[in-house]
Amino acid sequence: MKRSTENLATSKITGGRRHPLRTRRKYDMDRFPNEAVIGTQTTVTRDVRAGLVKTALKTADHVNLALNDGKVKKSKILKVLENATNNDYQRRGVISKGAVLETEDGKCKVVSRPGQHGVVNAILIK
Repeated sequence: MKRSTENLATSKITGGRRHPLRTRRKYDMDRFPNEAVIGTQTTVTRDVRAGLVKTALKTADHVNLALNDGKVKKSKILKVLENATNNDYQRRGVISKGAVLETEDGKCKVVSRPGQHGVVNAILIK
C-alpha cells in the first residue's frame, strides 16, 4: 500500500506539524488510462521503469484471431459487441481484455491487453 504525502496541511491533535515519511517518487506518478478504440491503427510508446519502453494502441482496425484449428488469421474489426469491464467502455466501443468483438470471421473475445501490449489478440467464439 502506498502512503500518501499529500495531506500534510492539517496539524496533529497535539498541535505539531506533519512531516512526510519520504519525498515523492517518479514511480508514484499516475497516468491517464490508454483506451484503444476502433479506427486506423495508431500506436504510442512511453518510457517505463528500468529503461524499458511500452507500446500501446490508441486505435486498432484489425485483430490477430486464433481459429479453432490452431491457425492465426488477421481479421478486420467491425464493432465492439460487449465489454464486461465497464458499461461506459461498451457504449464508447473501447477494446480491452475480455471484450467481445465482431469481426469478418465472426465473434471473438480479446485475450491480450491492447493498452499495454500494443496488439489485439483474440480467440474465436462459437
